[in-house]
Amino acid sequence: MTRPPVMWSIAGTDSSGGAGLSADQRAADAFGVHLCPVVAAVTAQHSLAVTRINCIDPAVLDAQFEALADDLRPRVVKTGLLGGAAQVRLVARWIDRLREAGAVALVVDPVLAASTGAAFADADTLQAYRCELLPRATVITPNRREALALLGEAAGTDPARPHDLSTLPALARRLRGLGAASVCITGGDSADCDGQVLDWLDSEHAAGWLASPRVPTAHNHGTGCTFASSVAAAIALGFVPADATVLAKMAAAHALRNSHAAGAGAGPVHASPGFATEPSLLPRLSWGERPPFAAIKSDANPPLGLYAIVDSAARVEELLKTGVRTVQLRIKTPAHPDDAWRDGLQRAVALCVQACRSAGAQLFVNDHWELAHALGARGVHLGQEDMLALGDDGRQALAASGMQLGLSSHSLWELCRARGSAPRYIACGPVWPTLTKAMPWKPQGLLNLRWWQHMAGTPVVAIGGILSAQQVQDAAECGVDGVCVVRALGEHPAATVAALKKAFDVGTKSARRHELPQIASPSLGA
Repeated sequence: MTRPPVMWSIAGTDSSGGAGLSADQRAADAFGVHLCPVVAAVTAQHSLAVTRINCIDPAVLDAQFEALADDLRPRVVKTGLLGGAAQVRLVARWIDRLREAGAVALVVDPVLAASTGAAFADADTLQAYRCELLPRATVITPNRREALALLGEAAGTDPARPHDLSTLPALARRLRGLGAASVCITGGDSADCDGQVLDWLDSEHAAGWLASPRVPTAHNHGTGCTFASSVAAAIALGFVPADATVLAKMAAAHALRNSHAAGAGAGPVHASPGFATEPSLLPRLSWGERPPFAAIKSDANPPLGLYAIVDSAARVEELLKTGVRTVQLRIKTPAHPDDAWRDGLQRAVALCVQACRSAGAQLFVNDHWELAHALGARGVHLGQEDMLALGDDGRQALAASGMQLGLSSHSLWELCRARGSAPRYIACGPVWPTLTKAMPWKPQGLLNLRWWQHMAGTPVVAIGGILSAQQVQDAAECGVDGVCVVRALGEHPAATVAALKKAFDVGTKSARRHELPQIASPSLGA
């Protein structure tokens, strides 16, 4: 049996069993990560109040680190309630010591006060956080009040706009300016946006609003601890912070759904294995600072089936004769496009629109959506970088055009971002290694493809490294709506397409479905 990755949680005990190390243990178990609970403070509390806090002597805290470092070196260290400036500084020194021997991530949950109001951090402790932990942090997970406190500001509230969300992006940028590599400001204690809880993510790979429906429960004790520990556990499994935050939001929502009453006040939340197989928990991620998302479309569309990607109108016409009924015209833009190239592109798109209309085929034009729309094409495919480059106004114009949108996705955060645009389909790739284009992504494999298909809530197509009829069949057996082929078409599609189409049909009709993994695998090296 493979050893699970090791994660240290340096936090406080909770005698009520709700927050602190109790919640951290449940979150680690939900991810299959081995948790080493390092006690930094002991609290006396029940479901209504914290009645006493005792900080662990730094020498005792240091002894716990020393013992663990000899035998259970962590991939990730997560901090919760630390208790005082001396403890914060000791943690910082140990992070440096651990990193001398190799990479160790640090997730900081700045537990500065209890939800019942008890203060956990004085001015010296806050200053130690700013100077010692933030510059070393891989991810920090404050709520709005904690973010303001870390920045040395009061959490003043406009009575007309309680817990205003609009300030969160700027707060996150300032916290990153203090050294935190990634920031997720949680919004569970802020106002809803159409019934959605919005967290602001600002990381190396993605920035935007993570949104999921608010869970209607009064029992939320330990939600913040669960979220931060879930981020840490996902990083321990190899996910980059943006993906880890997606999984953490799912785990926290799942924990809220499984909360229960324990005493007279708010009861504990409970994360458990299997949270990442519930499609309704997968959040959506915005493209920018505008939080609204497009409504999920329920239009009935014919299956995409065998999906051919080609680079010329002549090739499109050749494929239509073989019976292919979904094609993408992908003509790459040269470094210095001139008028002759633009004229050629326009002719090619116009010819493809007419040919596909006559054949009753679905056409998606790669990238050039405005030209495609003007010439009567109904579909466009965009990579996520191209979609980002459109800006808010461009994305709104594209949505208003009514064109069917296909979007690429290679990671959990890209899947969540694609879902927020209500696309016609989402491409999952590369399923197998591909030489078509250079990319940093690991192959998704059939298990991730199956997970994408189960979780996306919209049709999924497989793309990347599909070179044979057997691979087409294997991908189709995952239940996807279409399988994209490029090099598998060969020089003479008339000789290859029949076998590829048959493979897709066999895979689609097969009773066998690849196993659904409890959590998708990382597709980008942490």
